[in-house]
Amino acid sequence: MNTLSAISSPVPTAASAATPLLRFHGVQKTYDGINLVVRQLDLDIQRGEFLTLLGPSGSGKTTTLMMLAGFESPTAGEIVLEGKPITRTPPHKRHFGMVFQNYALFPHLTVGQNVAYPLTVRKVDKTAQAQRVAKALEMVRLTGMAERFPAQLSGGQQQRVALARALVFGPQLVLMDEPLGALDKQLREHMQIELKELHRQLGVTFVYVTHDQGEALTMSDRVAVFNDGAIQQIAPVTQMYEAPSNRFVAGFIGDSTMVKGTVRAADEQRCGIVLPDGRVLTGVNVNGAAVGAQVEASIRPERIVLHRAAPSERGNVLQATVSGVIYYGDHLRLLCSLGPDQAGATVKTPLAGGVQPPHAGDAVWLEFPHELTRIYTF
Repeated sequence: MNTLSAISSPVPTAASAATPLLRFHGVQKTYDGINLVVRQLDLDIQRGEFLTLLGPSGSGKTTTLMMLAGFESPTAGEIVLEGKPITRTPPHKRHFGMVFQNYALFPHLTVGQNVAYPLTVRKVDKTAQAQRVAKALEMVRLTGMAERFPAQLSGGQQQRVALARALVFGPQLVLMDEPLGALDKQLREHMQIELKELHRQLGVTFVYVTHDQGEALTMSDRVAVFNDGAIQQIAPVTQMYEAPSNRFVAGFIGDSTMVKGTVRAADEQRCGIVLPDGRVLTGVNVNGAAVGAQVEASIRPERIVLHRAAPSERGNVLQATVSGVIYYGDHLRLLCSLGPDQAGATVKTPLAGGVQPPHAGDAVWLEFPHELTRIYTF
């Protein structure tokens, strides 16, 4: 038998895959009866996907996960699993695995006993427990550690135990609340790759909460960006990064250079803006900005084309002054001043052998490719 077959969920049929596994419909949450922590949430979670709920502190992402887990109850709306309401179903009857940031392991139980706990409460016989615990520990690369206690493990090993415990009973969903937040940077990045590979092998639906944009982009199939209790955009990771739907998402996901201006010409696709000093940029008219609107042009640092001398064709090129150079090992970040009325521009440029990079104080010309420059309304 395949190591994963006794733990992973059944592969969905074509018919079952056509409808979402889980649906939030009109869900709201308030703790004081006045302020909505989650506002009118409509969200479909697909079978087998890795969905990340991403946003700053207080944006509503963790409250959404807690309502999904059953630890919080919606003030309004319904949560539906496979067509059946579960809004009032207690957590222990939802058949969901849960992984917390602090691991929540029982210190007086061995690793094997911790992993077996969900099977014990489900009254699985001892022989089946032993088999499934062994498979779960093998899956997270902890074979041979069943008799150790949590205090004898590293942070990364404890996190693997918590993950094995969440998976051992074959849950429909695995819910994770910032599970890598307590790990150091190198271990956290290693665990991100392991989690993504584990998800690929198992095919179980993962719902993951984080405030770390890099973590979300690394692991997820789709990302839902939360702010002020509402989803600002939900999309596959490449679309989320390359085509943010509004100014908040553009600023929150990854790095962006933002240039303020006023619309002087616009249609449904393109937009031309004039900067306070009279310079002009054009780009994609994302939010349907009209002539006269105050807007920001946004572009990723790696999409800006750096010129050391003024290019012969000056379309969408702004002169700037290098104010700082930061060495990242595989690339340089140039911090550039665009003038007193603008925030600084960041340019990401690869290290090229034999090419002398700019220095602080040098004049440079920054080209903003039209199709990669996105214009957002305030």
